[in-house]
Amino acid sequence: MVQRFQTYKHHFLIAMPELEDPNFRQTVVYLVEHTPQGAMGVIVNRPTDLTLGQLFERVEAPLSAPYLAETPVYFGGPVAPERGFVLHRPAGDWTGTIKLPGDMALTTSRDILEALGFTLTDFLVLLGHAGWGEGQLESELARNDWLTVPADPALIFETPPEGRYTAALALLGVRPGYLVGGAGHG
Repeated sequence: MVQRFQTYKHHFLIAMPELEDPNFRQTVVYLVEHTPQGAMGVIVNRPTDLTLGQLFERVEAPLSAPYLAETPVYFGGPVAPERGFVLHRPAGDWTGTIKLPGDMALTTSRDILEALGFTLTDFLVLLGHAGWGEGQLESELARNDWLTVPADPALIFETPPEGRYTAALALLGVRPGYLVGGAGHG
């Protein structure tokens, strides 16, 4: 019997309490891609101390919307932390864009930077991403490291970062204090 692959693209991965890896403890990961060959996502609830103003200074790019200077840059994950990503809506037509459901996109090209605050008001700028090799995410799901729920763009763009973990759990009808790890086996 052939097992059908279950994709979790455009889903949130919500870290279970037992997930002790400091990179992922109490995180909400938005899955950008999930195929039998692996998965890629970005953590959407980990702002860093780095601001957009500081980042733009480092990459020697003008910040077209100075009022965004104090906006935090997010830790997107431990893979390629020197690489920048912009998770945004609407999707638009920039170079280096992966279009996603809900008129969302993930863009890696520099041409998007000028749109921040103008064409794009819903965005997260992230450094790094999370990645899983073939079968790795499926193993973590089988170990109950993560809960999954279809992604809600409003959670990413309208909920303050400190409330995103609880809000993601609420999409499943779960309150953090009632979340117990481990699977029951009879």
